Amino acid sequence: MKLTVYLAGEIHTNWREELQKKAEKKQLPLTFVAPQTNHDRSDDIGEDILGKQPGKLYKDAAASDINNFRTQVMLQKADVVIALFGEQYRQWNTAMDASSAITLNKPTIIIRPESLIHPLKELSNKANVTVETVDQALDVLSYIYE
Repeated sequence: MKLTVYLAGEIHTNWREELQKKAEKKQLPLTFVAPQTNHDRSDDIGEDILGKQPGKLYKDAAASDINNFRTQVMLQKADVVIALFGEQYRQWNTAMDASSAITLNKPTIIIRPESLIHPLKELSNKANVTVETVDQALDVLSYIYE
């Protein structure tokens, strides 16, 4: 059984590549999808498709519409969602993706450091599993195949 895993989380570090390499090493039958990780592409997609917008607000709104559409399709296709919250970046999109996954009743794993226990307590309570590391998240997925 092959699962599709949506990897929600910040796009500024290589955590997705690290997780994918570890999953391959464990020989887990997983396909990974994610939000647009090219920051410029994500910011410019509205104007790339719809043309020049009359200001920053409109540019952001157009990009947001298209990015949200993409995310909705990916989340609905996913079997599992892993949402990584790190300490370095603000995590608005991660929180939105995780809450959307939970609303869609997708099995959800949250990865968050100990320092974020308090600010993420309600979200963690709604997720299926909350862990502190990528390795723990992969162990949860590995358990499916035992």
